[in-house]
Amino acid sequence: MSPSRPLALAALVAVAAVLLGAARADAIPVFARRYGISCAQCHHPIPKLTAFGEMFAGHGFRMAPAEEPGDTLSTGDELLVLERTLPLAVRIDGNLVYYSDPKDEVDLQAPWVMKLLSSARITRDISYYFYFLFQERGEVAGVEDAFVYWNDIGGRPVDLGVGQFQVSDLLFKRELRLEYEDYVVYRTKVGAQPADLAYDRGVSAIAELAGFTFQASALNGNGIGPAEEDRRYDDDPVKAFYGRLSRPLLPGRLRLGAMGYLGGQDGQATSSDPLIRNSLWMAGADATLTGGPFELNLQYVHREDDYPTFTAGERRAVMDGGFAELLWLPEESRWYGYALYNRVEANYPVLEFGLGGESPAERYDAAALGMGRLVARNMRVQVEGQYDLEEESARVAGTFVLAY
Repeated sequence: MSPSRPLALAALVAVAAVLLGAARADAIPVFARRYGISCAQCHHPIPKLTAFGEMFAGHGFRMAPAEEPGDTLSTGDELLVLERTLPLAVRIDGNLVYYSDPKDEVDLQAPWVMKLLSSARITRDISYYFYFLFQERGEVAGVEDAFVYWNDIGGRPVDLGVGQFQVSDLLFKRELRLEYEDYVVYRTKVGAQPADLAYDRGVSAIAELAGFTFQASALNGNGIGPAEEDRRYDDDPVKAFYGRLSRPLLPGRLRLGAMGYLGGQDGQATSSDPLIRNSLWMAGADATLTGGPFELNLQYVHREDDYPTFTAGERRAVMDGGFAELLWLPEESRWYGYALYNRVEANYPVLEFGLGGESPAERYDAAALGMGRLVARNMRVQVEGQYDLEEESARVAGTFVLAY
């Protein structure tokens, strides 16, 4: 170990200790303000959703379907619902991170993320939700999640969402994870094909029937980048289709799910090459097992691409990946802990992991372990250690997350 490494680790641990001992702050985000309740109703710890929080989000950010809007202005117009205050909230994340590779280094990443969030009801069954990233890794990132949500169409258990969202949201929500480490398989791209299981634009329907949850989505299939010069988001005629089926087998204890994805993209290896269509498909399975304060989340995804770099004669790319996540979330404690293992691999170097700065690779293989504490219902701090088995490198991150 180099002389600087103990000093770097000591500095990180010292800052983490200060964070974990910080004084309590009293604050409530937008939904808690609206209903006059604690954030603990929906999150433990923030932003991890409780069972009630999942139900609340599924109702279009309401306590119950078709709930009569409260705390609204009397406009004398039955077709207009306006809340008395503009529904806004903020989220701020910051990190102090030690890296062992390519050299010992401590990086202060604060602020790392700053979000402005808003959601409100337009009618008894229609809502909107969006957030604007006015700071992400030092840049203005713009709008990510942004959709209109129609709950219980015609009084039936069918919901419809239109806009930008993460394809993986009904699997495991990346934006609500506790870890600094990501759910890497959702952000993995193959070759020059832009499709992954993270953000896209589309229409998504969700239905409950006979104890099963069905989801079907039609997507542009090329992410949420800016429009082309012709003012079109989608630069080819190919659409993508995603479906998922899940069911709790032991209510409150075991849930199983299966998903499928079919899509493609027209592209060129160089500007002088002819257009080649890369067809792709994905299939996967997921599971959640809970017992006492523990929750185990499992995800597996298999993917195949015909021409991932749009080059004639190239071999088919085959990717397999997933993660295993163990959470320790004692109900009456302000402490929590977690472990996350990610592995993604392909049959040749065509993978981009969406983590910044990577060249095409064949494999991602890493494990993370962390523990944190609630400073307030709307603020948490944690320390996480990660080891990359492929690169043989280590990372330790002290993190704070707060919302107001």
